[in-house]
Amino acid sequence: MNAPIPILRSFDEAKAKEFYLDFLGFELVFEHRFDPGAPLYFGVRLGDCRLHISEHFGDGTPGAFVRIPMPEADLRAYNAELLAKKYRNARPGLNEAPWGWDMPVADPFSNKLIFTTADA
Repeated sequence: MNAPIPILRSFDEAKAKEFYLDFLGFELVFEHRFDPGAPLYFGVRLGDCRLHISEHFGDGTPGAFVRIPMPEADLRAYNAELLAKKYRNARPGLNEAPWGWDMPVADPFSNKLIFTTADA
């Protein structure tokens, strides 16, 4: 069995792509629309992490949390990379927790990605 792929809700294609592709550095895997005016459904990946982002009503609920495990050295390097971008809408910090380290980052649609050393 493979890892699950969360579907996160979005409401603005440009903001979603700016956040996931430009800021977080995910790679665009695919885009799908049923017709030219239909909502966008697209997939992204960063390393082994896969996410689907959907503008379709009923696909996901804004405010979802997704935990993304990674080794501590990778988390620290990724945190430094994101901070160096000086993205105007997010400056993620590292938080120490009983299980290790977390780096929560909220997307423009109130979904929260928590990059973590837990279970990495």
